[in-house]
Amino acid sequence: MFTGLVEEKGRLISLRRGADSARLKIKAGHIMDSVQIGDSIAVNGVCLTVTSYDVGAFTADVMAETLAKTNLGALQPGDRVNLERALRLGDRLGGHLVSGHIDGVGTISRMEKHDIATLITIAAPPVVMRYIISKGSVAVDGTSLTVVDHNDDSFTVSLIPHTARATVLGQKKPGDRVNLEGDMIGKYVERWVGIAGRNENERDKTVQRGITADLLAEHGFI
Repeated sequence: MFTGLVEEKGRLISLRRGADSARLKIKAGHIMDSVQIGDSIAVNGVCLTVTSYDVGAFTADVMAETLAKTNLGALQPGDRVNLERALRLGDRLGGHLVSGHIDGVGTISRMEKHDIATLITIAAPPVVMRYIISKGSVAVDGTSLTVVDHNDDSFTVSLIPHTARATVLGQKKPGDRVNLEGDMIGKYVERWVGIAGRNENERDKTVQRGITADLLAEHGFI
């Protein structure tokens, strides 16, 4: 579990591909403090397991499913990546609950400056957009951000100067692809609202149906 508060930017040293997998080696700084084999580290928002480490670098294996559904497979040696260690019980939760399990990959369609802020518009697939609400949370390449606005197929977030400097998002440009994870609480709400009061024969249909105005009215929410 993570918070979406990126601790540092690492640098990809190598990406060695296998038949259906890859092994990343990433140069890192202070997150290497007390690192152990088996630790979880979010790399551009993807939860990966440390398989080995040495002074200033760690390696992690990436399976075929992860390569297919994230932007990790497109990385090149020298690319910078967002890094965050797993949340510890008792830590401050400054961002939001982030699982490190990517829902989909979006594409930056527009970037514009508004005084000190940078507004980024991201085109996203329906599997992500279903969890996007104004003023809600979304993880973009593992960075916890607040949604400024949205429409049916895209949403906008705003970067303060610190976030632009401290994460890889400040180096992005239109056309770049980013890993996206919707709000975890929203997923549970959708799941439980969808199955509430229905028998087992109807549950699969309800999950496929999703949340609609009629469904909310039916269960007394509106």
